Amino acid sequence: MLHKEDTVLVLIDIQGKLARIVDNSEFVIQNISNVVQGAKVLNLPILWLEQYPKGLGPTVEEIAELLTDQKPIEKITFSAYDTPEFVEQLEATGRKKVLLAGVETHICVYQTAAQLLSNGYEVEVLADCVSSRTALSKEVGLEKMKQLGAKLTTVEMALFEMQQIAKGDEFKAISKIIK
Repeated sequence: MLHKEDTVLVLIDIQGKLARIVDNSEFVIQNISNVVQGAKVLNLPILWLEQYPKGLGPTVEEIAELLTDQKPIEKITFSAYDTPEFVEQLEATGRKKVLLAGVETHICVYQTAAQLLSNGYEVEVLADCVSSRTALSKEVGLEKMKQLGAKLTTVEMALFEMQQIAKGDEFKAISKIIK
C-alpha cells in the first residue's frame, strides 16, 4: 500500500499542444490537477518534469499554476531517470514509492517507470492521469509497465489509500478535491 511518508509524486511532460491533443486530454489534465492538490494536502514531495520546453512549450496552465513554489526539471531524455537532476532530487526525498502521472504513457512515462523499477523503486501509475495520442498506445504502455512490475491506481484510490482514515482536516480537504 501507499503511505504518505514514503511516496513521491512525479509529473511527466504535461506540456503545450501535446497535452491538449492526447486522448481524453481534459479528463487527464483535471485528474492531474486533482492529484497535485491532494499531494499538497498530504505533504508529498512533487517532482515536475518538462521535455525540451523550448520546443514543446511549457506545462499547461492548469497544472503550472498549482506549482508556483517550484521550478520544473528540464529534460531531453525520454526517461526522467536519465536526467541527473531528476535522480538527485528523487534521491533527496528519501522515498522509494513513486506515483507517476503525465504524457505520453507509452514513451516518457513507460521509460521512466522501467528505469525506476530497475533501480529499486516501487512504481504506481495513476491510470487516470496518463495518456497518449491514441487509446491503444496508452493501453499498451500501461500493459508493458504492469509486465515490468508497476502497479496501477487512480487519483481517488491513491489519495484515500495514503489518507487511511475518514476524519480530520486532510480527509475533508481530499474529499472536497475528489468531489
